Amino acid sequence: MASSSALGRTLDTLRPLIPARFRADIPVVPVVRLSGIIGISTPLKPGLTVASVARPLDRAFSTGNARAVALAINSPGGSAAQSHLIHRRIRQLADEKNIPVIAFIEDVGASGGYMIACAADQIVCDGSSIVGSIGVVGGSFGFHQLLDKIGVERRLYTSGERKAMLDPFLPENPEDVKRLKVIQSEIHQSFIALVKERRGGKLGGPEIDLFSGEYWTGNRALELGLVDSVGDIRSTLRERFGEDVRTPLIGDRGLFGRRAAGVTGRLDGLFAGPDLAEDMISALEARAIWARFGL
Repeated sequence: MASSSALGRTLDTLRPLIPARFRADIPVVPVVRLSGIIGISTPLKPGLTVASVARPLDRAFSTGNARAVALAINSPGGSAAQSHLIHRRIRQLADEKNIPVIAFIEDVGASGGYMIACAADQIVCDGSSIVGSIGVVGGSFGFHQLLDKIGVERRLYTSGERKAMLDPFLPENPEDVKRLKVIQSEIHQSFIALVKERRGGKLGGPEIDLFSGEYWTGNRALELGLVDSVGDIRSTLRERFGEDVRTPLIGDRGLFGRRAAGVTGRLDGLFAGPDLAEDMISALEARAIWARFGL
């Protein structure tokens, strides 16, 4: 008995000297930052895809002594498919590891960004965050009149009646628009079903408003049941897990601590001929998506 007590006192004395990351008595909540347009890459900021977030998510859910995984979300949406794939990957890991997930919406968690947030067991946002936009949007440009003015003839060769559907250099075809609307409606209904499944009885307000594509401030989103509380990541995690909680930021780092993929690879080819035009268009598309939310 005496030796056990002495050992216990010795361990109590030594415990403060052990680095926090090696102490099992200190709770850990790894943080994964999911920021940017989903699926659309710009020259300086690669988009969020399931491939780009897979490694950080795996690392976060494999962190020793993790009490939960926190997602810091700042995204206005983008690709519906990539949004759903990221959502599914988070839920798969959460179920496999039996670890709860808390999403923290920063400036924006809208459209696909909100879909990803719905993978969490709890959604927290700031009172001024932009939340919602549960809908589907698509857009293009029409250049056929410009071609006529500058004397350029469009030559397009296809095999398949609908292969050139919605080509921006051809006049708009009502039948093509109708077909696009059907596809958008299918994706929208899947989005609605996902939100209902994840938020369940928490949702309030008429569905015609909730699923209209409208977005709200965080305070209003709380009233509508789209989020669970208003707060910030530091205060929320300390309140739930204690003042000593560790919140390591999990990133996708490769050799020598550099990003395994991303900015460096894009910069190398930034001014490489035709890629410049593609990068500029991607940057404009990304800017337009952020602008829809006043950012």
